[in-house]
Amino acid sequence: MTYSFWELKNWFTHVDYTIVGSGIVGLHCALRLRERFPQAKILVLERGILPQGASTKNAGFACFGSISEVIDDLKTHSEEEVIQLIQKRWEGLQLLRKNIGDTALDFKPHGGYELFLKEDESLYQECLQKIPFVNDLLKPLFKSDVFAREMDRFDFKGIHEYVVFNPFEAQIDTGNMMQALLQKTAAAGVLILNQMEVKNHYENNHQVQVELEQLSFSTQKLLFTTNGFAGGLTQNAVRPARAQVLITEPISDLDIRGTFHLDRGYYYFRNFENRILLGGGRNLDFEGETTTELETTAKIQNRLDQLLKEVILPGKEVPIAHRWSGIMGIGNSKKPIVERLSEHTYCGVRMGGMGVAIGSLVGKELADLI
Repeated sequence: MTYSFWELKNWFTHVDYTIVGSGIVGLHCALRLRERFPQAKILVLERGILPQGASTKNAGFACFGSISEVIDDLKTHSEEEVIQLIQKRWEGLQLLRKNIGDTALDFKPHGGYELFLKEDESLYQECLQKIPFVNDLLKPLFKSDVFAREMDRFDFKGIHEYVVFNPFEAQIDTGNMMQALLQKTAAAGVLILNQMEVKNHYENNHQVQVELEQLSFSTQKLLFTTNGFAGGLTQNAVRPARAQVLITEPISDLDIRGTFHLDRGYYYFRNFENRILLGGGRNLDFEGETTTELETTAKIQNRLDQLLKEVILPGKEVPIAHRWSGIMGIGNSKKPIVERLSEHTYCGVRMGGMGVAIGSLVGKELADLI
């Protein structure tokens, strides 16, 4: 394929900022760059037909960490680091709501619940015991208690009688969110090109040369927002983590509303209208799920089916409408990497499975590095 003079002139000449990745981070970065530099030529390159990683594939949780996740994080991070992480996630959610609007997001503040399987006795006791401590830790941020013990009113099976409720959690429509974000970015005069994979890049003089499949062009600054696909950009500080998901056919008289967590966040489910969306299971095969392949596996899908049949909707035969997977970016720290890699190259990656919450803020912070 050869590009015309017009294509080269309008899309690939005098480019000020090139963003690699059109997900939540990349588009928020583009919007913030447009705010700061109204006349700049901003180009977003996306290797997929749609955003390739997790932005269009996530479960639509507007959350910042269940009680067991917070306790787990406190074992590997300092109290101050955990508070900062939760604050960034919370601020990111507010920025997402401000930028897109609750109507477009289909934002539903039903609250979030953590359930504990009968076999998770020690985790259950630890979480109930530490609710007051975690609430005290987070009170300066939320001005009230975040977590509370409640009786299970949903008639789940195989779980302990108490669940932990969080009134600050909500659910969103992931597809609506990304459509609205793409439309807003395009309306801001940002150029978005799909099926454009960056093969290589190198700096020369005062700019970066970007190599695509059949084209090479120059940009003043290059910003990577590829999260789980960031690979060698950051000395392997980011690893891909696949998340597998399923959604049921519509269920009559479904009385489940909210976002739900199981097993330190490794499993999660919610209602979408009158369906159940359920995902997780990466902990069954950490090695196998450290991949960028967008596939599903029998081992994990069978476990999701089992949880659906035995715990969430016991005694009901519910057909599955669809199964899919997405790629997250994780590392040894939950803190996102927002940094300048060289004179003219930057990255905002490693959302730690919290891209919906933290992605908008990371995009803004990345744009503000320039």
